[in-house]
Amino acid sequence: MRIAVIILAAGVGKRFNKDGTTPKQYVTLLGKPVIYHTVKAFLPHVDLVQPVGDAEKLDIILKELNDPHILPAVMGGKERQNSVHAGLEALAALPKEQQPDLVLIHDGARPNISAEVIHRIINALDQYPAAIPAIPVAETLKRNKDGLIDCTVSRDHLFRAQTPQAFRFHAILDLHRKAEHGMATDDAALFEQAGLTVALVHGDENNIKLTYYEDLKRLESLMQVPLFPRIGSGFDVHAFTRDRPLIICGIEIPYEFGLAGHSDADVGLHTLCDAIYGALAEGDIGAHFPPSDNQWKNADSKKFLIHAGERVIKRGGKISNIDLTLICERPKMRPFIDQMRQQIADLLSIDCLKVSVKATTTEKLGFTGREEGIACHAVVCVLLPE
Repeated sequence: MRIAVIILAAGVGKRFNKDGTTPKQYVTLLGKPVIYHTVKAFLPHVDLVQPVGDAEKLDIILKELNDPHILPAVMGGKERQNSVHAGLEALAALPKEQQPDLVLIHDGARPNISAEVIHRIINALDQYPAAIPAIPVAETLKRNKDGLIDCTVSRDHLFRAQTPQAFRFHAILDLHRKAEHGMATDDAALFEQAGLTVALVHGDENNIKLTYYEDLKRLESLMQVPLFPRIGSGFDVHAFTRDRPLIICGIEIPYEFGLAGHSDADVGLHTLCDAIYGALAEGDIGAHFPPSDNQWKNADSKKFLIHAGERVIKRGGKISNIDLTLICERPKMRPFIDQMRQQIADLLSIDCLKVSVKATTTEKLGFTGREEGIACHAVVCVLLPE
């Protein structure tokens, strides 16, 4: 039996985005768009994934999953029912041998779908032409009238419908082709209207549909992968030179000398990059930005730190804290420490309270004591999935 899933991502999400900003399916959740997590959850369980929505945007996001089961996205319609129909017709346009026997239809804004629920609704199609996951209503229900209780509604036999909803493919396709375009809020309603049987299977309270902003925090808590500390250290040295500005931790410091180097020679940010790459076990700054490559000549080292921070996010991690020490006799760093901390925090999109910058001398000993250059040492704690 070939199984397909249609992922609906064409909605605007007005209750989530009252100001009309980013649609909820594209909001960042644990470092990735919500839709990315939703599609990824189905890949082990289906043969085809048909996304429906902003085709260009969806294809760019889902390309990162690099999975041949994901079909090119198709544009959605004005209403949910129209978007489902578009997805069904895209599957029907496949060569006959590639068309599914069963199809699941799922909200793109439900990223925390469990394998257990997916298996339950698929198994229900052995006996029934359609099945949906649902949760019994537990709370007492009140009918509203002008802001006052009109009456209490019995909760007996009432369920909250969820997705994915499962159907025999040609049955749901036929119903959509016959239906008037418009207002069915879920696909089981078409089966009900046609007098066909729809099975209820046990859903999952954690199968949350992102509807309000508060739901995002609940999803983050439920889906958060345990993170483990990884420590990285960095050390760098640059000699003083004339005719260059002195850039330390992204801040220009008034001084008679700058630092020699292929890029802008920001010894603070170079050291910090090495510490982050070390925590990730991804080499050092030279492996990512070789000094032999002329494109990095006189480059702004802020670009290097942004890249290091993006590597942490791409690995599903976050920076716990940074401790950086500058070592030199002159110039005096203390007046610029707070600016350096804030600059580093801004470049890495973390709280400034996670960033420590200190300065010390070597009591006139060594090359720093002779005021020949500046050294820097940094330690970073990165939290990563195991």
